[in-house]
Amino acid sequence: MNKKIIFDPLTEQVIELAIREDIGIGDITTEAIFSDDIFAKGNFLVKEDGIIAGIDFAEKIFHNIDPSVEFKSNLVNGDKVSIGTIAAEVSGKAKSLLTSERTALNFMQRMSGIATATASYIELIKHTRAKLLDTRKTVPGLRMIDKLAVLYGGGKNHRMGLFDMFLIKDNHIAIAGSISNAVMACKSFRIKNNIEAKIEVEVTSSAQIEETIEACVDIIMLDNFSVVEMDSSVKQINKRCLIEASGGVNLSTIKSIAETGVDFISVGAITHSVKALDISLELSIRKNN
Repeated sequence: MNKKIIFDPLTEQVIELAIREDIGIGDITTEAIFSDDIFAKGNFLVKEDGIIAGIDFAEKIFHNIDPSVEFKSNLVNGDKVSIGTIAAEVSGKAKSLLTSERTALNFMQRMSGIATATASYIELIKHTRAKLLDTRKTVPGLRMIDKLAVLYGGGKNHRMGLFDMFLIKDNHIAIAGSISNAVMACKSFRIKNNIEAKIEVEVTSSAQIEETIEACVDIIMLDNFSVVEMDSSVKQINKRCLIEASGGVNLSTIKSIAETGVDFISVGAITHSVKALDISLELSIRKNN
């Protein structure tokens, strides 16, 4: 994938909102201490090993606040980093750098944390066919950004929202009356609206698996199956459709899940329980303007 992104209107809005919520009526501390003729420079210092992400978001924030800020990236999104790595350098008015600092770091730290967590999971399953997927368990309003960070970590995006894939879950089945009824309705809707979205069904038992296969869906999601049950289900499905494992997946269980032969493993923790990567901006006076 292209590791340098083009900001779409929605992402632009998210960035503008993040800046407005932090600055409000103004950065009163910085305004009180510094005049426009004080210049500084700074390094984005990585303080733990991981995967870097969000560098272009940081650059965008500095330039939105002050277009004259000089921003030099030393890495690209998805690069491995270690303690002491200088991810990027900035130079410009001290006021501009100080005002931009926290918002830029918030994006970089969170996105790098997601990318790092994603890479950690992938490392454990790289000997298998399984691909790591994210979920919709993201910060409201930040889904596109969270999912972009997953890509930088080497993972793959599941559906972006309710609009790009049919995913029939237990409550859909309960209200529709059966898996067959729900799938048939989705297929009719797909034809009527001329869309190409895949159909996935969440199952909780081997009995539901057969009904789902007979309905000819694209993907079966094995929800909260034990590894033993999953292994048996993979054999039962026997490559008649793709298989996703979901529920109870963590760093201790993902290897054994992947080794059952599933095609995808979805992990909510990589976005909903992410630990930010430790990155700081170290500033100093710039003597020459």
